[in-house]
Amino acid sequence: MYTGINSDPALEPADLPLLSTGADEGDLSPIIRHARPRAAPLGAAVLVRAMLAFLAFAVLGALAIPAMARADDLRLRGDVTARGDVLTLADLVEGAPAALAARPLFRSPALGATGTIQTRRIVEAATALGLAGLETGGRLQIAVQRAARRLGPTELEAALKQALQTGYGLDPRGVAVRFDGDGPTLLAPVDLEGHAAALDVTYDPRTRRVAGLVSLGERQASLRVSGVVIELREVAVLARGLARGEAVKEGDVVMERRPREAVAADAQGSATAILGEVAQHALPAGTALRIADTAPPELVARGETVTIVYETASVSLSMRGLASEGGRMGTVVNVVNVASKKVLQATVVGPGRVSVSPSPAAQQAAGAASLQATASLR
Repeated sequence: MYTGINSDPALEPADLPLLSTGADEGDLSPIIRHARPRAAPLGAAVLVRAMLAFLAFAVLGALAIPAMARADDLRLRGDVTARGDVLTLADLVEGAPAALAARPLFRSPALGATGTIQTRRIVEAATALGLAGLETGGRLQIAVQRAARRLGPTELEAALKQALQTGYGLDPRGVAVRFDGDGPTLLAPVDLEGHAAALDVTYDPRTRRVAGLVSLGERQASLRVSGVVIELREVAVLARGLARGEAVKEGDVVMERRPREAVAADAQGSATAILGEVAQHALPAGTALRIADTAPPELVARGETVTIVYETASVSLSMRGLASEGGRMGTVVNVVNVASKKVLQATVVGPGRVSVSPSPAAQQAAGAASLQATASLR
């Protein structure tokens, strides 16, 4: 299992035969001069051995040439990011010979962690490979950060919710997972692709506790997590603040899923139903609206001059009145007939317009007159 350790250790050399050493030097032997032998004709075997020796020296020379780099061609790189388990010569030294570039020198830090390497150790490693005069730029050490793929709470929650749907029938759109402690993070190698999957998931419907192992790549990277399943409710939320009396317009309200325990029981569950309504008090952006927060606008204001309409089956009259109170569509308000100074109860039927219904006696009289007129025509 890969884990990220936030430490800053000094990197250790890789456990590989990285650095070669020279052969032990013995005591020098005295030089003895022997009598020069008489020259003899060279045989075929001697010629073959001489040719093989020449070819061997040529091959060794060809192999040694790439390792002989000039001092001004080799420069220490700055802080580096490691993508694998080991750091090669090319990772640390710019201009390294191709024959030695892939030579591993040090182990990389843990996934997501940062380590340091003393510059002198890199110089020693390069010198052991036959590369002298490495330009360090005056640096005493370099920092090495291990690259990692990070899966945060959002991806871990998605994996758990998928498992809860499959194993326990929970709708992933109607629940959220509140993790224990700080938001967990799964660290994985950068080349480990695919989506996270939750394994060995357990869920208690009574306490709503959930736990499981979130894994990548058949447990090549995994992290055990736990938390509480929270039930969500879709509510209308203000996208911008509204002043008292300001109308709700299209785009002012969005639907969001929030924990049921965090919203009021009378929370507004529709964004379209309140279009055109007005705020009953100042509402800041981000407010989960309650039903009483908005209401249809008043079509008649107190003290406003209105048109009073009186209609029956045979009579239609209109007169000027004065509203004693404000009202919305369909509400009953008191209005004063300007001509007769009588107070009437009227129903708001439109902007600045109210309707007065005939009294029951008038309705009966109108009905009787209608019947009499019908009978006379027969």
